[in-house]
Amino acid sequence: MARYFRLWCVCIGVLLSFRSLDCSRYAEPLMATKDGDIIIGGLFPVHESVHLKDNDNGEPSERECTRFNAAGMLQALMLIEAVETINRSPLLGNLTLGYRIVDSCSDVTTALAVTQRFLDVYSSICPQEDWKTTSWNNSTASRPVDVLVGGYHSEISIAVARQLSIKHIPQISYGSTAGILSDKSRFPSFMRTVPEDNFQAQAIVDVLEAHGWTWVGLVTTDGDYGLYAAQRFREHAERRGICISFSVVLPDILEDTKLMAGIRSTVRHLEDDPKVGTVVSFAKPGHMTRIVQELTPNATGRVWIASDTWATSKRVVEGTRLTDVGVILGVTLKSARTSRFERYLEGLNPNAAAHQHNAILQEYLWAEGRNITQPHLGETLKKKIYPYAVFSVGLAVKAVAQAVASLCTNRDCREGKNFEPWQLKHALRTATFEFDGTTYSFDDHGDLNSEYELVLWKEDQDGVDVHDIVAEYNIASRQLHFVGDGQEKTFRLTGNITSKCSESCPLGHRKVTQRGRPTCCYECTKCPNNTFSNETDADECVKCGMDQWSKAGSHTCIDKTVLFFDWNEAFAIVLLSFTALGMILTLLVLMVFLDRWNTPVVKASVRPISLLLFASLLGKFTSAVLFVGRPNDLQCRARQVLFGISFTLCAACILAKSLKIILAFQLDPSVKLILAKLYQPYLIITACVSVQVVICTTWLTLNSPHASRVIAEREIILQCNEGQFMFFGLMLAYIGLIGLMCFLIAFKGRKLPDNYNEAKFISFSMVIYLICWVVFGPVYVQARASVLLPGVEMIVILISSYAVLCCHFLPKCYIILFKSQCNTREVFSRKLWEFVRRKAPEPQSSSVPESGLSEDRPDSFHGVSRSSSLSSSLSDSESPLPSKEEMSQDPGRMSPESGIFILPLTPDSLTPTPLDSPLASISLNNIIQQT
Repeated sequence: MARYFRLWCVCIGVLLSFRSLDCSRYAEPLMATKDGDIIIGGLFPVHESVHLKDNDNGEPSERECTRFNAAGMLQALMLIEAVETINRSPLLGNLTLGYRIVDSCSDVTTALAVTQRFLDVYSSICPQEDWKTTSWNNSTASRPVDVLVGGYHSEISIAVARQLSIKHIPQISYGSTAGILSDKSRFPSFMRTVPEDNFQAQAIVDVLEAHGWTWVGLVTTDGDYGLYAAQRFREHAERRGICISFSVVLPDILEDTKLMAGIRSTVRHLEDDPKVGTVVSFAKPGHMTRIVQELTPNATGRVWIASDTWATSKRVVEGTRLTDVGVILGVTLKSARTSRFERYLEGLNPNAAAHQHNAILQEYLWAEGRNITQPHLGETLKKKIYPYAVFSVGLAVKAVAQAVASLCTNRDCREGKNFEPWQLKHALRTATFEFDGTTYSFDDHGDLNSEYELVLWKEDQDGVDVHDIVAEYNIASRQLHFVGDGQEKTFRLTGNITSKCSESCPLGHRKVTQRGRPTCCYECTKCPNNTFSNETDADECVKCGMDQWSKAGSHTCIDKTVLFFDWNEAFAIVLLSFTALGMILTLLVLMVFLDRWNTPVVKASVRPISLLLFASLLGKFTSAVLFVGRPNDLQCRARQVLFGISFTLCAACILAKSLKIILAFQLDPSVKLILAKLYQPYLIITACVSVQVVICTTWLTLNSPHASRVIAEREIILQCNEGQFMFFGLMLAYIGLIGLMCFLIAFKGRKLPDNYNEAKFISFSMVIYLICWVVFGPVYVQARASVLLPGVEMIVILISSYAVLCCHFLPKCYIILFKSQCNTREVFSRKLWEFVRRKAPEPQSSSVPESGLSEDRPDSFHGVSRSSSLSSSLSDSESPLPSKEEMSQDPGRMSPESGIFILPLTPDSLTPTPLDSPLASISLNNIIQQT
């Protein structure tokens, strides 16, 4: 109800406005009429303005239409030609179209007055008017029009649309583009064959963006069209980063006293800001004509973007050279083929008296003079054709004809009977019609969205050509595309014109806008490290990818160098050479040991445990190789596990041999007995290795080592991530614990006989091992993101491996290969007996006969050998000590308690020892060789 109430209020307001018409006197408007069954009203701007003559005595002002507009007249002729074409076609059958065309004088009040006549309510509103002429009393004026085509300006269409909505008379505009007219709640009867200004604003912004013009001026009028178009332009420009340097709103009426002030303001802005190289204008042709006349030398040379209101109005530059103004690019509505209309113009009768029902054409012919003839008349008029008007007006007439054909299929519509205006409106809204081979229809808003065309003004021998189409703007795709060589022609004139507040930021820079200044006024700063910009005037720098980097001010990113401990690196080659040398030495030593398997030196080295040591050394050298090359998950897991188990096996073997030293030279029989029961070398080795296996298995199960990438500023380091660092530390700590035990035990046996004493070598190798791994800890923590970290770990592995190899096996190889005279039973026995004598304190009282050993004396050595613990410890039986000849045949034996080879003592090395001497408690099977 509220909606209908507002509508009635609007109707009452319109009626009251016409009550005021009797207060003014109007000159008879120009018009053209033709009888027909369906009457099309036409509202065209044959004149551009209205002049008011004020009377001092208070009488109503006289309104006189001024500035005859030949383009408006041609638009009226386009409607006439289209109607005649339809009437000649079989589309309507026995129905004909008629027309009643009047001049709106480009004035809203005048347009409302003449539209009221279309509604046939003249006599009730303006009874005192002087418009009662014969032209308004014929048959076509006796009833309202059935449909209205017009007006051209949006301000006129908005006012007329409200007036026609009272009786639901449909209206089709061929030029009104204001967006408000798409609102069907306010303009239910309005339709148009042109797109709304929102699309025009988009097209203009696309033109500016294609040229890189971001600092522009804006000129518009205060009418509905100008204000709406400027508003939409601002919105689209802001979204595209285009700034408006100045904006001038001119009065819509040319006779307004404030008009010149606005024009001078426009010129002054152009003079003051030379950076503004482009001006967008939604003004009317009359406004632009005066602006061009006022331009000063400092305000010329700009690019003018013309809206559809003056895009093809060449009279704007009449009396002025186009080159003095600048470059003009016009955004105009879609054009049509004009050949048919041109033929119509060529056939016009130049005699004004022949056009009694067309006062519009008569006035033009009278103004041209009686001497005008064809083909001069046709050629003159063809130069004033606006191709877009041919399309828009012709399409409107075709839509009416198609709607009438559809509506009157099953009814008799002669003389406009048997249908209501709203029925024709509905038929128009649902009609589908064809024009120039293309099918069109109105959308839900009553709009018909076709295309825009970009025209480039250029001078020719006849003046200025305003119909050179260089580009098209497709509304559906929202894209501007140049046609033919249009882009070349356009940029030839506009390419050297800049319109920017600040110079473009080069590649590798970004814009920084200062507070309080427009976004188009900025400074250029370099993109920081690891960012880039590959376009000019970049708002932001783009971050490089994780695998890329860049210097400050870069326009592209560089791939980061992928680093890992490569096979080809000199450092890696050196370490691999030492690794290969270590493996070769280990294999050579193993071959030497196998070749001299039954010699005393090899037997004294505990052959089975030595073999395990060789295997562990080969495992350590192999694990070192796995630290080189591009890491992968399998390699990362294998190298640490192999390294940990190999080192544990090595340390466990050394621990077992160290314990044998303590057991072999233990002088306390009770302690010795306990150690002998507890000592199980292979069980000890297995237990030690098993603990490490458990640690590594848990590590691999919970969070195993894996290949990872360390992203540095300019590099990507490929390395192994140890997963759970706790397990890595636990593995190293466990190896270090066993090594420390080896060192302590070996240090305790450092004074044993040289031939059996490896404590010094074990201690030395363990000290090297512990120092290396203690140093490795902080180095590993500090260098975790270094490509050389695997090399550091390789160095530690190689040093500790070489320490074991050199300290444990190379001295023995030296004896075997170069000191073979020392690799005999006699040498080993002599060294052992010398150690025994050093350990035995001097007896308090003793008498030893010079004759040497006597078989009869109980305190003789032989007596002791047979009856004392020493003799019992030499063998498991009570047999006497063998003779020298027998001993020379005895190669030695394996100790049943320790499993260590024992060399016999020769008689030549024996000396008498008192029974009460501590030496008597030493058993020969305690004298062992420590590996």
